[in-house]
Amino acid sequence: MNPSTENKPVIGISCGDINGIGVELIIKTLSDNRILDICTPVIFANNKLINFYRKSLPEQNISFSVIKDSSKISHKQVNVFNCWEEDVAVTPGILNDIGGKYAVISLQAATEALKAGKIHGLVTAPIHKKNIQSAGFNFTGHTPFFKNYFTANEVAMFMVADNMRIALLTEHVPFKDVAQYVTKENIISKLVVVNNSLKRDFGINKPRIAVLALNPHAGDEGLIGKEEIEIIKPAVKEAKQQKDIFCFGPYSADAFFARGQHEKFDAVLAMYHDQGLIPFKSMAIGDGVNFTAGIQAVRTSPDHGVAFDIAGKGTADESSFRTAIYKCIDIIRNRAEFANQYKNPLKKMGSAVIANAVDEKITED
Repeated sequence: MNPSTENKPVIGISCGDINGIGVELIIKTLSDNRILDICTPVIFANNKLINFYRKSLPEQNISFSVIKDSSKISHKQVNVFNCWEEDVAVTPGILNDIGGKYAVISLQAATEALKAGKIHGLVTAPIHKKNIQSAGFNFTGHTPFFKNYFTANEVAMFMVADNMRIALLTEHVPFKDVAQYVTKENIISKLVVVNNSLKRDFGINKPRIAVLALNPHAGDEGLIGKEEIEIIKPAVKEAKQQKDIFCFGPYSADAFFARGQHEKFDAVLAMYHDQGLIPFKSMAIGDGVNFTAGIQAVRTSPDHGVAFDIAGKGTADESSFRTAIYKCIDIIRNRAEFANQYKNPLKKMGSAVIANAVDEKITED
């Protein structure tokens, strides 16, 4: 299938940790049949798992078709691609190896379908970073997994909401190790990914990107850290001059958000996880979405974790998960529009030259 010609994209959904809130979110979101008007959902899990959680959500009316071949998708209802057949002990709220094992099985099956073009985009339910570790999965989260799977040179964990977009230079790195990743090369590389994503995935022609400082008060002219002077400022200057990226900074993170400066930019590059995620989760308007920028495929997820404390209680809020599906569809369509605009740049350039010549002729006459 070609996303540029499909009005209703096929959206894959991984189930996440089977003991977390992921399946509950999926059921609540897909129980609204109106979702079928804009996409065809394919859940990569097991029908017995869906039925287990459906019994505890009697007010949710979800129906689905079970498939074993992702090329035989029904576009009239929700699909469940059975990734395993064996009976599995589901224990909501419990952190154990079973939850991680089947989260990986679901994720790998969904990602294979994504790379093969059998689905147009993927929405991933939350995983737990500890119990998902195994010989076949040794990543600190979804973002490095997708970078490795799609062999991308650089990717960005991109948190997006109605009023802000925040990308991270470093993701799940211990704070004591953050400074060693703050290099000019890493900053420029990440800015390139963010800049390209804003154009291709979000339809922004001339993005404005703010870069945050590493140290308090942006280092106070070197008094409490020299990274701003020696690394970040030169990186911003080089990205602007040599990569044609409209970027500015470094800005002191506390004042930047307190004064609402994030509203003046299309995206913000934060140096480390909490520097970006705390203001995002505190100030984002609407429901936040985690997007992996820089890979050839489209992957989104809700901006929260497995929430073991409420798993199985039927109280999880599915709004961020629903928004992740909407955002996945939006990005697929934006990419198709971007590709359409630039598929024949010489022809468009020729048209522009002719138009300018006509304008000049009219002016002369």
